[in-house]
Amino acid sequence: MIKLPINVDYSGKVVVVTGAGGLICGAMARAFAQSGAKVAALDLNEEAVKALADELKSQGFICEGYKANVLDPENLKEVHEAVLRDLGACDILVNGAGGNNPRATTDNEYQHEAKEGGKSFFDLVPDGVDFVFKLNFQGTLLPTQAFAKDMVEKKAGCILNVSSMNAYTPLTKIPAYSAAKAGISNFTQWLATHFAGTGIRCNAIAPGFLVSAQNYKLLFNEDGTPTARSAKILAGTPMGRFVDASELLGGTLFLCDDKSASAITGVVLPIDCGFAAYSGV
Repeated sequence: MIKLPINVDYSGKVVVVTGAGGLICGAMARAFAQSGAKVAALDLNEEAVKALADELKSQGFICEGYKANVLDPENLKEVHEAVLRDLGACDILVNGAGGNNPRATTDNEYQHEAKEGGKSFFDLVPDGVDFVFKLNFQGTLLPTQAFAKDMVEKKAGCILNVSSMNAYTPLTKIPAYSAAKAGISNFTQWLATHFAGTGIRCNAIAPGFLVSAQNYKLLFNEDGTPTARSAKILAGTPMGRFVDASELLGGTLFLCDDKSASAITGVVLPIDCGFAAYSGV
């Protein structure tokens, strides 16, 4: 059980969450289930979403886990049919699947600091960059194509994308991920406009810096002290700390609630401990 930041009743709603095997979207899936929703947890890591589903079922909530490849339209079609059969038509879609890849990451922050044998901007390979763009952008577009048809038929629904603070100002070392997340913010506005006449709202959250198993070694040394990059992040964050995954839930539950956010569509909500607001001076 997690402590919910706000009380929103999602009873009877079917919520599909991609990337639910991860830290952020796993927390979202738990929050929706505890709020009464029937949750479809999707992830390429089938073991993770099955374990999540078992956990929530043991607590008396409704959740089913599905192995899903957000880059495979045929697989998404099959998963959609399974969700329809098991839970019903989708009311809310959370597009949380995404991520970066070492093949699209430079070793140095600045070209003049590039070292021989390291991976500079000129060493980035097309397939690595292409993978990051596909995972983030098409990994949002394709599930939306698969599940938003349910909402069009109902003339109601909500799509929540997961952007990033990188979308506002790109971080060094990760050009493809930063650009792909900027695309997610833009796509969120496009979807909000495109579906405006159908009763579907589309928004996004832009999480600040979180600590996870994926980035722990990037942020902390073996002795637990912040790395140089981590120290830069904290120095540029007015609240002086990282965001906790649980702190994304209030914005998530609010934006997806048709009563609370009925006139809100096309926005990207930063949840970043003030990072975007600070000029550095």
